[in-house]
Amino acid sequence: MSRRIAVVTAGLSQPSSTRLLADRIADAVGAAATARGESVDIDPIELRDLATDLVTSVTAGGVPTPALARARDRLSSADGLIAVTPVFTGSFSGLFKMFFDAVDVDALAGMPTIIAATGGSPRHSLVLDHAMRPLFSFLRAVVVPTGVYAATEDFGGTELGGRIRRAADELAALVVAEPGGAGVFVPAATDGRPRTSGLALRTTVTPFQELLRGHTG
Repeated sequence: MSRRIAVVTAGLSQPSSTRLLADRIADAVGAAATARGESVDIDPIELRDLATDLVTSVTAGGVPTPALARARDRLSSADGLIAVTPVFTGSFSGLFKMFFDAVDVDALAGMPTIIAATGGSPRHSLVLDHAMRPLFSFLRAVVVPTGVYAATEDFGGTELGGRIRRAADELAALVVAEPGGAGVFVPAATDGRPRTSGLALRTTVTPFQELLRGHTG
């Protein structure tokens, strides 16, 4: 059975080192899944193409454009996630944060995730643990232990390839794991509820009249 991996990238240029890193990680995840007897379909979501949609949504009170709604649906229904951002001012980019602000709070619950970032200097590598990991922990994603940071000088080096393969193996172990497999951690779903992109209304809504019961003013 094929699993689908969403690859969210926030690079601004074309070509982008952020997209290059995302593609390398995605290829490694595909190889790791194949080694486990399964295949994955890679679904890239380029935030650069959604920049106008994100601004429109924010200024419209959170109402998504059709393109943004489709991207949120693709993300929330994926089996795993690779999230890659460039480092701006010591943290993830504003475009990256805007997109994850726009998804539902349950969209990533229990989803195996690789976090990765690119930057001009090795000194920015702490962005993984000080900015990205807290964000995805709040969203209740299952972030694999190995994050991938690539400074400009890392491309072409052997150490980056090793980190990519290690993170890919960790993601593949979660995405293609059989439920109940011995010694394998299988992340829980959202308390039996399907993930939501943020477009569906909750079925348990308290009527407004009941909320106002007992209030006379």
